[in-house]
Amino acid sequence: MSDNQRQKRTVAIIATVLNEGEAIRDLMHTLLAQTRQPDEVIFVDGGSTDQTVEVLQSYAGQLPLTVLVREGANISHGRNVAIQAAKSEIIAATDAGVRLAPEWLESLVEPYESAEDEDAVGVVCGFFLPDPRTPFEVAMGATVLPQERDINPATFLPSSRSVAFLRRAWMEWPYPEWLDYCEDLVFDIGLRELGYPFLFRPRALARFRPRPSMRAFFTQYYRYARGDGKADLWCKRHVIRYVTYLVAGPALILLSIFHSPWWLLPLAAGAAAYLWTPYRRLASELGRLPLMERLQACATVLAIRVVGDVAKMIGYPVGLRWRSRRRNDPVVHWRAALDKLRDARAGSD
Repeated sequence: MSDNQRQKRTVAIIATVLNEGEAIRDLMHTLLAQTRQPDEVIFVDGGSTDQTVEVLQSYAGQLPLTVLVREGANISHGRNVAIQAAKSEIIAATDAGVRLAPEWLESLVEPYESAEDEDAVGVVCGFFLPDPRTPFEVAMGATVLPQERDINPATFLPSSRSVAFLRRAWMEWPYPEWLDYCEDLVFDIGLRELGYPFLFRPRALARFRPRPSMRAFFTQYYRYARGDGKADLWCKRHVIRYVTYLVAGPALILLSIFHSPWWLLPLAAGAAAYLWTPYRRLASELGRLPLMERLQACATVLAIRVVGDVAKMIGYPVGLRWRSRRRNDPVVHWRAALDKLRDARAGSD
C-alpha cells in the first residue's frame, strides 16, 4: 500500500502516574518531540501528593492532554480508566519514567495504517532499553534487560511501557485490575490467546532508568514474583530456581567437600552459563566507563543475579498464598475465563 493510500488511524497515548513530580517532564518532552503526534494523551494519576498533576497540566496547551485523578488506583485500573476515556481506535501505552525515541509512536502506528486488512495487526510490540546513570545501573540493565538479539518476535510479550493495541481488543480483554504487578503479562497472554496478531517493532523504543539501588531492585523483583504467584505464571521457572538454590547447589558443594573437589566443576559450569548473557550484554557498555567503574560493574552482576533470585524465591510463595486464599474468587481463574471467551467467540462464528 502506498503512502497516499494509507488510512490515517486515530491513536491515544495512555499512561499512569504517581508522585513523579518534575521527573515526568522527561516523558512529556519526548512526547512533544514525536514525529507522529497523537490524537489524544490521557494520564491517570493514582493520587499523587506532590506536584505531578500540576506539572502534567502545564502541557495542556502543547498536547491534546487529559489528566484524570483516581486516588488509590493501581496500574491496571488506571490504564483501564484511561482507555475507557479514549475515543481513538489505537491505544499506545507507556509509563512514567521513560524517554521515548522520536519515532516511537510513528513506529507503533505504521503497521496498522499500512496493513491491507484491518484485522492483520492486533498488537504492535515496541522495545525498551536501559537508560543508566551510574555503573551500578549499567550492570543492572545488562543483567535484567534483554537486548534486541535476545528477543524471539514470535513469542515476545511486550511491556506496557512500549506497546500499541486496538481499543476493541482491550474491550474484550482489559487489564486485570486484581493484579498489582505482572498485569501486562496477563493482558498480553489474553490477547495472544484470543488470536490478535502480534508484530515486533524494535524502533518503537522506550528508554528507562534501571533501579538505582540493590534495595529498590529487591523490592521490584519481590513484587514481580508475588505477581507471578497471584496469576499462576511461570511455575516451572520458579521450581527450577528453588531446586537449583536449595537442592542442586548445596548438594554439589557438599559433594566437593566430602567426596571430591571435582564436583565443583558442574557448579562452576552452571554459574558460567547463568552469567554468560548478562556479561555479554555488559561488554557492549563497558567502553564508556573508566577502568574502576568497569570493575565495579563487572563485580555487581553476580550480586544482582543472586539478590534477584532470592527476591523471587521469597515473593512467589507469598503470591501463591494470596491466590490460595481466593481460590473461590472467579477473577483469579483468568485462564478459565479466557477459555470461555475463546469458546464463545468460536461459537458465534
